[in-house]
Parts: sequence; C-alpha cells; structure tokens
Amino acid sequence: MITFDLFSALIDARTGASRVLAAIAAERRWPIDGERLYDEWDRRNKASQRDEREWIPFAEHCRRSLAATYADLGLTGPATVDAAMLLGSVAGWPLWPDVAAGLPPIAARHRVGVLSNVDDDVFARTKVAALVPDDAVLTSERLRAYKPDPEIYRRARERAGGALVHVATSARDVRGALEAGVEVIRLRRPGHELDPDGPRPPREAAGLAELAELLSRGAGRAGG
Repeated sequence: MITFDLFSALIDARTGASRVLAAIAAERRWPIDGERLYDEWDRRNKASQRDEREWIPFAEHCRRSLAATYADLGLTGPATVDAAMLLGSVAGWPLWPDVAAGLPPIAARHRVGVLSNVDDDVFARTKVAALVPDDAVLTSERLRAYKPDPEIYRRARERAGGALVHVATSARDVRGALEAGVEVIRLRRPGHELDPDGPRPPREAAGLAELAELLSRGAGRAGG
C-alpha cells in the first residue's frame, strides 16, 4: 500500500487556509496577514498533536491552537467559531497542480491511501476524498494516534497488511515514518524542507510523475 500525507503532499494547505485567515484578519482589521497567521497557528497545531498523549479530535487541536495563537499575538476573536470556519473551508483548499491528473495513474497500479492527522469528517470534505477509496483512508481518528509519533505509522502498516510505503513531504512526517521503520519516498513541495540534522529517505521525487517512475522501478515494494 502506498500512503500519502494529506495537507502537504496532496493539498496546498497553507494557500487554502491562509485565504480564510486573511479574510478573518481583514474583517477585524488585525495588523497581520493570512500567511503569518497560518504559520503561527500551524506551528502551535503541530505542537499540540505532538505533545498530547491521549487522542483527542483534530478539530479540538485546531481550536486550542487557534485560541493560543490569538492570545499570544494579542488578537481578540472567537477562536472556537473561527476554528470551525477554518476546518469548514477545507473543501476549497487547492490540490497541488499535479495531483488531479497524477494520482489516478498511480492508483491504477498500486493500492493508494492517505495517512493523515485529520478527523474523518474533515477528510471527507477535501478534494482528495474523491480520489481515494474509504478503506484506504487512515486518519488519526481511525488509528487513535498522531504524527509524528511512530505508533501511527506502525498501526498504518498493520492496517495495510504489513507492507507500506509512505509518501511524505514535511520534515516531521519523514522523521516519524523513518523512525517507525516504514519505507519513505519524499515528495518535494514548495515551502517544505527537511531538518538539516534529521534523517533523509533514500528516494525523493519532484512531483507525482517522477514518483510514478520510482514506483515502477520497484521503489515502492509494498505497493503492489
């Protein structure tokens, strides 16, 4: 089985979410742009997922993180309402340009899935939901663990029948999967860099066309 990360490998989450946060900031006349607000929220959101020892819904991580962002930046607003609006907007978050045409050919030759920290209802609203069968959707809600904890990758591998290749983009996803002993192919996307001192997977692809070539040459031994 070949799994993809959702909000970095397949969806340009920063662009999609920043538009919503920019509209909120403009309406309230906050002196901050949408990209900065996204980066501040995203950093806290990832830290919440990393540090919380018990599983809680992804939506709750988002709410807590947005509330902390507002407090730390001195912004006054209804974080609970805004977090619900942000997650409600995921249907409009864009796919990376090569996904709509590039993912189906890979899925025609391999069992393709998604491994993501989101809740099921959030995933169902994304543009990726129509491209991946439900039984290959491995969310944190289903696995009861969060990246980058190695446990989520181990549970995903068990669900995949013991053979898994994970296509990751972000540094934390690459590290978590490698530390769990999962085969990783890194898919390079704008705005994402590996940790200079972190582990590096042996294979990388610049896009889905190159990824398909790697898989056809046997890089994805688990994907047959």
